[in-house]
Amino acid sequence: MTTTKPLNWGVLGTSFISGIMADAIEQHDGSTLYAVAGRSPQGLADFVQQHPVQQQYDHYDALINDPDVDVVYIGLPNHIHHEYVIKAANAGKAILCEKSLSVNMADTDAALDAVARNGVFFLEGLMYLTHPFATQIADLIRAGTLGEIKSINASYCASIAQFVNPGSKGAIYNLGCYPASLIHLVMQNASADGQCPAWSLTAQGRRNSDDNVCETASVIQFANGTLAQLHCAEDYGMFWAFSVAGTQGRMEVISNPWLPEAQGNQIRVLPYEGEGEPQTYSLDAKGDAFHYQVRQVWQALKAGEVALNRPAARPADSREIMQLLTEWESNTVCR
Repeated sequence: MTTTKPLNWGVLGTSFISGIMADAIEQHDGSTLYAVAGRSPQGLADFVQQHPVQQQYDHYDALINDPDVDVVYIGLPNHIHHEYVIKAANAGKAILCEKSLSVNMADTDAALDAVARNGVFFLEGLMYLTHPFATQIADLIRAGTLGEIKSINASYCASIAQFVNPGSKGAIYNLGCYPASLIHLVMQNASADGQCPAWSLTAQGRRNSDDNVCETASVIQFANGTLAQLHCAEDYGMFWAFSVAGTQGRMEVISNPWLPEAQGNQIRVLPYEGEGEPQTYSLDAKGDAFHYQVRQVWQALKAGEVALNRPAARPADSREIMQLLTEWESNTVCR
C-alpha cells in the first residue's frame, strides 16, 4: 500500500512492550494510535487510560478486521505470533510482529507464506536493527576495519522470567534472539556475497520450573571457519556483551547494542598490541530504536514497499534467524 495520510495503528495485546510501542507511535507525526485489543478487561482499561484510542476491542480478530486499521502491531506471546500474522496478512494489513517471529519453523513458514501470498508489508520487531547504531556496526564490519572475522562473543541477560508467558519457550526466544540476530548481521556483512554462511552448533544450559530453557551457552562454527559464542539467561542480571575479533583488531560494543538510544551509543575498535591506537566511535541519533522502527515502517508504506532493507530484518533474514534459534533450542543439553 502507498499512503500519504497518517497511518492508523492497531495494537494487539496490552503488555509492557505494547505500551512501549504505543509511546513510539504517539510520538511519530505520521502515525496515529487508533485501536487496541486485549483479552483482560483490567489490562485493556489500564492501557487505554495511558494511551487513549479511538477504538478498543476485547477480541483480536475484531481489530484485525477493522477497515480503518492500516498497520497491525502484534505484541502477543511468541507462540501465537504466527496465528495473528496469518490473520492480519489475509486481511490485507501491514504487519509489525514482535520478536521472536515464532517458536518453531513450521509456524514461521506458515506465517511468512501468508505474508508472501498476500503481498503485504511485514517486519519482525527486532527494533534495534532499524536504528542507525546497527548500521554503524554493519558498516565497520563491511569496510574490513577488523580484517577477516575470526570470532564473535555475544551475551544478553535480564531478569524477566517472572514476566513472560511459558508458551514463549524461554530465554532463547525472549532474549537470545537479540545476540543471535546481530551475529547473523555481522556474518552477512563479513561475507563477500552478503549471505550468512551455513553453521553447526552445540549448546548446554539449564531449565526453569516451567521446563523452558532459562540459560544457555552455545558454540557456533560457520562454514567459513568463524567461531561464535552465544549466551543468554532470563532469570538474573541485566547485562550485555558483544565483541568481534578479526585478523587486524577487535571491536567492542560499549553501549547496549540491543537498546540503542538517541545518545550514548558507542563502539570501541582495538588494534592488537603494537598495531595502532584504540578508536572510539560515538553515534547520536534522533531517537531510540522504537522511534526508528515506527518511522521506518511509515517510510516503507509511504513508498509502497513490503519490507525494509538491511540492517532491518527482511522476511528471509527473519527465517534464517529463526533457524538459528530453533537449532539452538533443540541442541541445548540441560543437566
